[in-house]
Amino acid sequence: METAEFLQALQTEGRLLAAAAEEAGTDAKVPTCPGWQVRDLLRHTGAVHRWAATFVAEQRTEGRPLVEPTGLDGAELVAWYRDSHRHLVGTLANASPDVECFTFLPAPSPLAFWTRRQAHETAVHRVDAESARGGSPTGVTPEFATDGIDELLRGFHARSRSRVRTPEPRVLRVRAQDTGAVWTVRLSPEPPVTTRDASVEAECELSGPAEELYLALWNRAPLPNATGDQALAALWREASAI
Repeated sequence: METAEFLQALQTEGRLLAAAAEEAGTDAKVPTCPGWQVRDLLRHTGAVHRWAATFVAEQRTEGRPLVEPTGLDGAELVAWYRDSHRHLVGTLANASPDVECFTFLPAPSPLAFWTRRQAHETAVHRVDAESARGGSPTGVTPEFATDGIDELLRGFHARSRSRVRTPEPRVLRVRAQDTGAVWTVRLSPEPPVTTRDASVEAECELSGPAEELYLALWNRAPLPNATGDQALAALWREASAI
């Protein structure tokens, strides 16, 4: 997917998130994030939007802590979230393609990184907001879902903080049945190593439509299908939270 496509997705997802949160109310519990209410979701996601925009707008090259607001609530908090989202979208839309700033996952450029990362950040939390409101979540395209799986497996879980580890080498396969994308996840006492292939035999395979896998791997829905060693599927459910 191109950066412009991620920007459009980010714009759409943020609007949907705000609408679902407003409908649910800031007191509502978020079933997909146990312990959270909608106010926690809005404070966190809005703060992430502002945090990300600062790196791009100010061309900051070093990380900085995320600071969430504590006093905002109700309609004022929803309005603050909408403003945070508009500010992020505007910052990314107006940024130079060659802007240099802090990132934390591999990407073709910092602008590509932040646009992609914030599109998926917002999509996942939009699902959270819709779970608080009730009803079926809004769908995403198979291509967007496939990209989100790739970012999760080859980005987040390649980092040292991933807890998806096994005492002995094991192999997990992830297969998006509608897009044909396949990932091989090599597990060990070290961080997982994931490749886009099916080059070795896997002991467990997680498969399903890309959108269902996307939500499941981000722990927003049950795994659609797991064949082989169920202990590896259980390991993902227990240890993969970001």
